[in-house]
Amino acid sequence: MQGELPDGLLEAFDAYEAALAANDQEALSDAFENDPDALRADAGGLLRGHDAITGFRARRSAVPLRRIVELHVRVVDPSNAVVVSVNAPAAGGRGVVTQLWRRSWHDHAWRIATAQVHAPSPIFDTRIWRVVGAPLVAGADEGSLLGETVAVKDLFAVAGVRIGAGVPAYLEGQADQQFNSPAVQALLDDGASLIGIAQTDEFAYSIAGRNSAYGTPPNGVVPGAISGGSTSGPASAVALGHASIGLGTDTGGSIRVPASYQGLWGLRTSHGAVRKTDVLPLAPTFDTVGWLTRDAGLLGRAAAATLTGVSAGAAVLQRDVEPRFVVDPRLLSSVTPDVREAFWAVLPALGLEPEEVELGDIAHLYELFRIVQAAEAWKSHGDWITANPGSLAPDVESRFHFGRSVTASQEADARADLAQQREQLDQVLDGRILLLPSAASAAPSLSSTPAEFDVLRSQTLGLTCIAGIGGYPAVSAPLMTVPGGPVGLCLVGPRGTDLALVALAAGLA
Repeated sequence: MQGELPDGLLEAFDAYEAALAANDQEALSDAFENDPDALRADAGGLLRGHDAITGFRARRSAVPLRRIVELHVRVVDPSNAVVVSVNAPAAGGRGVVTQLWRRSWHDHAWRIATAQVHAPSPIFDTRIWRVVGAPLVAGADEGSLLGETVAVKDLFAVAGVRIGAGVPAYLEGQADQQFNSPAVQALLDDGASLIGIAQTDEFAYSIAGRNSAYGTPPNGVVPGAISGGSTSGPASAVALGHASIGLGTDTGGSIRVPASYQGLWGLRTSHGAVRKTDVLPLAPTFDTVGWLTRDAGLLGRAAAATLTGVSAGAAVLQRDVEPRFVVDPRLLSSVTPDVREAFWAVLPALGLEPEEVELGDIAHLYELFRIVQAAEAWKSHGDWITANPGSLAPDVESRFHFGRSVTASQEADARADLAQQREQLDQVLDGRILLLPSAASAAPSLSSTPAEFDVLRSQTLGLTCIAGIGGYPAVSAPLMTVPGGPVGLCLVGPRGTDLALVALAAGLA
């Protein structure tokens, strides 16, 4: 201790520790200053303001049992003191918490103005990773990706490891894979090493990143926000610096949305550009392989290693693309006002003057996509879901049950209409690049209600389904920022222009 301890300070500290142990939300809220400048920081990032801190607390369970083993107080003046405590969690290790406590002038109670929390380091974060190694699989001794590390979405076959698809009950029934997926092998052949198998949303049927069994991977740039899915684990691993490349899939936005939410570069490839052998399907008509990185150059190298590599069995010939751009203003009607404003502001800032086009009835396009995706998802996993009721989160299970309700005639009609709509998109776009936001909003808060998540999901899928319907490649470039965090600018190009599209987007940046 340093200086004479002010009355009530230690009592306030003890009361705060007791509230943590009891998960007393009201007491925890009152323990922090009700001030927009209150601060709380940990390994996940910085929270600013009483509302943000209280919201974070409301989403957490009780702090694991711990005891205080050291307590140091440095009195600044009668109304300000720094308290540093060392705690010993029952699970082992040591944690350190540094707090600035201030005495309120109106009720004389001590409250926390600033807190820095250092928790014991976990073996690995199971919200992000299912299996890790050092490395799990070493890459070749040479290649353009030498020294790079890969987080693989838990849908890809890796020899000697089971596929879990984000569902513990499914994982239990699986055998070790005998071969690497071609998309995995292509990265290994070019020198990258596989660090681990990263988490995904349950059967990849979500774009939120939440998983009812493993938890929500942390957003690497927006603390307290969702990570985006279903390539959630690889995206968080890349954003947090655990890996340099995230290998994932994109059916309805599962590369582009987490890229947008976490300020990453992401590429959804042309349909059929990468062989999907030994990749667990969701909806094969729309499923594609893709990558996430922190910079455009690495995205281009990862894509080139796969799209031109022998191991990947690329089936789509890569070609150039003309830098001609279009927008459909109606796509902006469903995005949040701040995203709309940022989108229209970034185009002239990048020197872009896109021509306006009309893609058709966007709501109808999304409904066709939804019907075919759901019908195929049920065909992919319906038998297992029927045999294992209650194994999925309610929102994911409801999507599969919708797929079960789609009749054969409804699916056939939707497919026929979808083929016509795809031809119409080809004619309207005419080889030009469509510009749009990668998501309808910045990353939503973890405290958002299920209804709020559903609204944003539908709004975002209304944007992302365009590339799926057309089988087009799409790049999410982290070129926009709104008050809630980063938002990607999406470039959707003609089929087979994947590498040229990445290069073009990198040039804009």
